[in-house]
Amino acid sequence: MPDSATVEVRSLAGTSATARIVRSGASGRPGPVVLWIHGGGYVMGSAKVDDAFCAHIAERLGAVVVSVDYRLAPEHPFPAGLDDCAAAWELVHAEAAALGIDPARSIIAGQSAGGGLAAALVQRLVDAGAPLPCLQLLIYPMLDDRTVLRREDNRRHRVWDHTSNAIGWSMYLASTPGAAELPAYAAPARRENLRGLPPTWIGVGTLDLFLDENRAYARRLEEAGVPVELQVVPGAFHAFEMLVPRAAVSRAFVASQLEVMERALTGPSSRTSGPPG
Repeated sequence: MPDSATVEVRSLAGTSATARIVRSGASGRPGPVVLWIHGGGYVMGSAKVDDAFCAHIAERLGAVVVSVDYRLAPEHPFPAGLDDCAAAWELVHAEAAALGIDPARSIIAGQSAGGGLAAALVQRLVDAGAPLPCLQLLIYPMLDDRTVLRREDNRRHRVWDHTSNAIGWSMYLASTPGAAELPAYAAPARRENLRGLPPTWIGVGTLDLFLDENRAYARRLEEAGVPVELQVVPGAFHAFEMLVPRAAVSRAFVASQLEVMERALTGPSSRTSGPPG
């Protein structure tokens, strides 16, 4: 992490979870905020692992990054993790002055399962008529439990394959994936009406198990009138930019995320609420 980066751990109201408040340097005025949600298939991972990346975001955007250390399945199945992310979003708005942030310039971002939680959180905010972010940034998001029902060649998918996916979804849902009905927000791809969601960026590789569900979600968002940017990286597997960070394709992938966040934060100052979804 940059020498100027600092991390403060804050409790989240109504839950045993915490959030890590990551800053890079001091600012004399309220800056933008990025709510970051880590990956791990809903069953593993921690916010601390992403401190360096969050500090990089903070430094590049002049932002405060609120990184959610949400509760994990199977000990805490749905909706525990999503409730924790919602509590972190509430913290952003309730404690904006103390945190030195401008919540009107905000982004909700997540990676893998964190991308799924980010998508679910935004859907929940729309239905509640709550303040929305300027952008949802979804990095190879885990959106659709029904992918478990497809026949997949595990040899083709590195890091996160069909077997891993079945285990992750089963633990998170505390039931067999692919059921006819699920509770709202449990699997974001199940939502029928996607109108009113904020502008969206989705990035995924062609060798990622989530390619088809990510493409389908992007297409449905576009059909619903949501501005969408879909970046498909040829030959890339799940979490490739984390495992081979020095590769040119990895650097370009991360750079594109930072660029789209920067553009979102220099556009219209706020989105106060959305119509029912």
